[in-house]
Formats: sequence, structure tokens, C-alpha cells
Amino acid sequence: MAQRIFNFSAGPAVLPVPVLEEARDNLLSLGSTGIGILEHSHRGKAFIKILEETEARFRELASIPANYKILFLGGGASTQFYQIPMNLLGKADTADYLITGSWAEKASKDAKRFGKVHIAASSQDRNFSYIPDTVTYSDAPAYVHYTSNNTLFGTQFQSDPTPAANVPLICDTSSDMFSRPIDVSKHALIYSGAQKNLGPAGVTVVIIRDDMIAKGAVDIPAMLQYRTHAENDSCYNTPPCFSIYVVGLVLKWIQSQGGLAAMATHNEAKAGKLYDALDKSKLFKPTAAKTSRSRMNVTFVTGNEDLDSKFVTFAKERGMDGLKGHRSVGGMRASIYNAFPPEGVDALVAAMAEFEAANPVA
Repeated sequence: MAQRIFNFSAGPAVLPVPVLEEARDNLLSLGSTGIGILEHSHRGKAFIKILEETEARFRELASIPANYKILFLGGGASTQFYQIPMNLLGKADTADYLITGSWAEKASKDAKRFGKVHIAASSQDRNFSYIPDTVTYSDAPAYVHYTSNNTLFGTQFQSDPTPAANVPLICDTSSDMFSRPIDVSKHALIYSGAQKNLGPAGVTVVIIRDDMIAKGAVDIPAMLQYRTHAENDSCYNTPPCFSIYVVGLVLKWIQSQGGLAAMATHNEAKAGKLYDALDKSKLFKPTAAKTSRSRMNVTFVTGNEDLDSKFVTFAKERGMDGLKGHRSVGGMRASIYNAFPPEGVDALVAAMAEFEAANPVA
């Protein structure tokens, strides 16, 4: 087997090695069943047990109250951009959106197909390099939507928005779910694509309060109603079984590491080391405002596109891949999710120092 390298990809992203090993071992036979995990029926006892255990781990890790359902859906988080307003936003209603990156912007555009959208805050004026301090909510929003971490631009909410009492708060946590503790009770709905911190691509997790399910539209296709999946334990149709299985393994791994508080400490240490190196560097500069920096996606540039490209190649030659920044920001992006090892950050910091020594700032 080829030696594993440091994978800085923004997603699909690095997974814990013990999770990969256990999944590998169960490909031919899940335990003693004689049937591989990829082959088990979603109606069979073996998979139902996996589904139940995965949900139980979610509830335990995040202290999810009993009046919330955990749904395992397909379509990626982008499907939630329209499924949420399709269910919860009438034509005469207004939803508030905090626009702090491309994904939040895309979510707001889909919402406009179903009702009115009020932009309560935006950081577009500085290429989404910060989280706005000021939020101006509409008078009676149907819900408030925000994206907790912005993968492309390297920013992250340091605290949850606080709309008026009883206004449903909805969060896209796709790139920082379970990287730190989360207060589910503050939210009416939380959703996340799994392929950053929770598992492989293929499953979207939706944590939704019972009253939001009940108020959902009934004149839309069954597959797009949250009640359909809640009433059928995410098995109305064949769910993404393998992805759910791996998510369960990842949750077990998070528990073994000490839970969400331990994950936060672990991630703060990795990000802190990288940001400290960037702040001290004369060549490399972080692109996100200091008060808005993401612990998941660290974006930085040299200020010279040719040097940026040269450094990406330089790092790849030293066993570090996935560092090329998104075209909307340029430069580099180091995605250091839960499973990314501290040794990889050390390797990147060392490569930056070596590269800077060979390319001194005039």
C-alpha cells in the first residue's frame, strides 16, 4: 500500500485511520454476518442496528433533546438550500439570511424561489473575509439562516446569531459540525454534509425540531417533506447506507477522543499553531480577519500568484496535497478538520519556513 500523505483537501476530506481500517475490515463481511457492509439491506436487522447506534451517538455527543429528529438524507447540503424554504417559507413570508460566503449566498438565492428573503448581514463588501458584527433582522422572519463556517473564505462564527425569541434559527454546519460543542436547543434545524468532519460524501444529516416538521408544507413531493423521513426513520427509500455506517464509526472515534470539548481543544491547538506561523511570516499572510478566523479552513496568500502556485507544488513534493486555494480567494487553503493529524500542521509550518527562506521578502 502507498504511504499516506497529509491531505489538506476541503472535502471530501481526511478520515480517522482507525475508521478507515474498521470499514475496510467489514467490506467483505460485517462482523460475522457473511455479508459486506455495502451489501446489507437497509431493512435488515444488521443495518437497522447501525442506524440506531449512529443516531444514539449523535444524541449523546451533542445532548440532542428528545423533541428533535435526526434524519439521514441524500442530495448533499445543497439540497437543503431549497428543501428548507420549500417546507418552511410561504410566498408571503420573509426569511432572514446572513450572507458570509458563497454557500450562504446560494442558499438565499434558492429561498427566493419560495418566498421573500431579507439579507440581515453580509460580508461581501470585503470578499467574505470577516463575520459581520451587526445583524439587522426583519420584523417577523419565518426563520433565520446562517452558515457557521465558510470553507472557501476561511471564516467562522465565534458565537451563534441571536434573533428574537421564538424565531427559528437554522444553521448550515457542513464544514464544522462536531468540531466543537454545539447547542442544538438554540436551533430549530441544523444540517450538514458529512464529507468534512462526519464521514464520507453521500449523506446529509438534518437535526430538526418536531414543531418544524409539523409545520412543513404538505403540497410538495413526499421525498422533500421532512415528515416523510421522520415518520420512516430515514428509510422511506434506500438511504446512503455505507455513508451512514462510516458516520457512525466517526462518531465512535470522536467519543474515544473525549467528545466535542476535546475536539475543540484539539482543533484550537492545530489552528493556533498554523495562524501563529502565518502571523510571524513576512511572506505568507492569512486572508480572514483575525476575529473571524476559521479553525477548520485556514486561507492564506503570498500576494504573488506565481509564488502561490510555486508553494503548492513545493508542498506537494513534500507529501502535502490539497493546498490550492479556491479560485474566489486564490493562494492556499489548509483544511484541518477533526481527523487531520497535528503532524501535518507541523509539516506545513516547516515547509512554509523553508520556502520563505528560499524566497525572502525584499
